[in-house]
Amino acid sequence: MKQRMMSFIILILLLFLVDLYVFQALKTVIQGFTPATQQYIKIGYWVLFAAAVIVFTIFANTPRHPTTPFKVYLTNIFFILYASKLLVVFFLFADDLIRLSKLTLGTLDTDAKYDPSRSKFLSQMGFLVAAVPFTAFIYGMVKGAYDYRVKRITLKFPNLPEAFDGYKMLQISDLHTGSFHSKEPLQEAVRLINKQEADLVFFTGDLVNNVETELHNHLDTLKEIKARNGVFSVLGNHDYGDYVNWSSAEAKRDNLSKLIASHGKMGWQILMNEHRKIEKDGAHIAVLGVENWGNRVGFPKYGDLQKAYAGTEQSPFKVLLSHDPSHWDGEINPQYPDIDLTLSGHTHGMQFGINVPGLKWSPVQYVYKQWAGLYQQGKQYLYVNTGLGFIGYPGRVGFLPEITVFELRKA
Repeated sequence: MKQRMMSFIILILLLFLVDLYVFQALKTVIQGFTPATQQYIKIGYWVLFAAAVIVFTIFANTPRHPTTPFKVYLTNIFFILYASKLLVVFFLFADDLIRLSKLTLGTLDTDAKYDPSRSKFLSQMGFLVAAVPFTAFIYGMVKGAYDYRVKRITLKFPNLPEAFDGYKMLQISDLHTGSFHSKEPLQEAVRLINKQEADLVFFTGDLVNNVETELHNHLDTLKEIKARNGVFSVLGNHDYGDYVNWSSAEAKRDNLSKLIASHGKMGWQILMNEHRKIEKDGAHIAVLGVENWGNRVGFPKYGDLQKAYAGTEQSPFKVLLSHDPSHWDGEINPQYPDIDLTLSGHTHGMQFGINVPGLKWSPVQYVYKQWAGLYQQGKQYLYVNTGLGFIGYPGRVGFLPEITVFELRKA
């Protein structure tokens, strides 16, 4: 408790120092305003700081779960505000370096004079640059979180049975139903999913944020997802309740059991280290599904691919559902070269980045080698879906919520 209080005090002190530093730039930028306007702006600036302190104090002393839309959005707004202020700090630091260099030159050369206009220019640039991510993140909360996009991908395989030429598979991932505080957004997503008239629908993990009760308000909605040959699903790292302080191990097991049962209530066939064979016109393909298997420190290896694979050796074409894309390099490629297509999620594209033709960037790429879109190694493919829901930041910038439709073709 004492350590937590000390950490909180340090956080508030750091926020104050950032605000104090940025305040210097603000005073420079508003120099041309009327005295009354300057006074209102300065008061408003410090009122925001006081509000941030109050909000962080209240939220630091309330339970982490469950959370409310008000708490989520308010904390994220302040986080975005201070993240943007750090960009202003960068420009101020550059200005201070210029000041220091000119001061040094002044001691060497008495004719050297300091030019204050450069300080105002850098202060203005700092606020202008900071406004870009601030606006983008706010827009991502208002619009991006529910701006569902359908991506269509055609994949060709020489070993695909003729009967499956033109077969349509749809993938969704990372619903995080605990982040949806109304039914309408997911109802719209389900309408869009069913509009694609897929032969198979796959869900690749993270149905909830932490506990199975988050699903209750959305169970009837997700039950409406339809596919000609069924809906198949696997678990993601958030589905196990590993990020909750449970009262007992039994309570945690009970939570997982109820969540697994909910898949069945929705008509989804959950694959717990097992497979199913999909038949059509006398031919078949195999759909394998494993529990979460992460190849990074801190992520569990619940998955048993050997168990899921057993019995599919003679299947001409194999699709694997595995939540964490690090599984691809960690086990799939080295040991199972005949798994043709792996479908994953997990990364969300970090819900932030640049995603335009010719340029795909997100901070998550420094953590995961495969993090968004289609990857190929030899004859094997991996697709990383950036997710339909969100967690933490209640929005998306660049990497919008995704519904992926694959059309399989005989090469």
